[in-house]
Amino acid sequence: MIGLVLAAGAGRRLRPYTDTLPKALVPVDGETTIMDISLRNLAAAGLTDVTVVVGYCANAVEERKDAFEQKYGVKLTLVHNDKAEEWNNAYSLWLARDQFAQGALLVNGDTVHPVSVEQTLLANRGPGILLAIDNVKKLADEEMKTVFSPEGQLTRITKLMDPAEAFGEYIGATIIEAEAAGALADALKATWERNPDLYYEDGYQEYANRGGEVRAATIGEVEWVEVDNHDDLARAREIACRY
Repeated sequence: MIGLVLAAGAGRRLRPYTDTLPKALVPVDGETTIMDISLRNLAAAGLTDVTVVVGYCANAVEERKDAFEQKYGVKLTLVHNDKAEEWNNAYSLWLARDQFAQGALLVNGDTVHPVSVEQTLLANRGPGILLAIDNVKKLADEEMKTVFSPEGQLTRITKLMDPAEAFGEYIGATIIEAEAAGALADALKATWERNPDLYYEDGYQEYANRGGEVRAATIGEVEWVEVDNHDDLARAREIACRY
């Protein structure tokens, strides 16, 4: 199993920080970036072979590749998304299909969370896809909300639903088992071909609709944040120093 970081996004709402950097390289604790935390967590969880999907300002990641490898004891493989500024991230994840074919623990490159999230996922592995879910946080419109059947199977994952109907929020961390990888790649391809503006979570929905197993691992009381804007960045800087 490998680590997988999606870090192709431009993060326009974080300008001027992202004028010359991808969102994943914005500092959140001194010189420590979101990418530092992602790689540190994956390495601490025993995943030292890490693929990073890059796109916007990819050269900034390339320039730091050797330093990241030495600092965290990881081997980085960079996958380039040449449509990162045009298409959404269903395509980004699909581009890494050859890498996640061996199984992967995926983290979004804009999420700040402690290594307990990776540990929770690894402790609850199964044959399909496992999503890290926060079922404690009060939800609003922007969150990626989820619903699961009484048997634990994903029935819906979308931002576009009544928060009151949701089980919890998907926090941007997933285990993709090798057995599920081929079918997920097919579902992702169908998703971005249908509409390149769709999220990879829409690919998860397609995979689940086709009968693939997608379950939840609840993360408990965890301080985490998805860094989309300056308020999120301020929150990330509050909590990152505690990890």
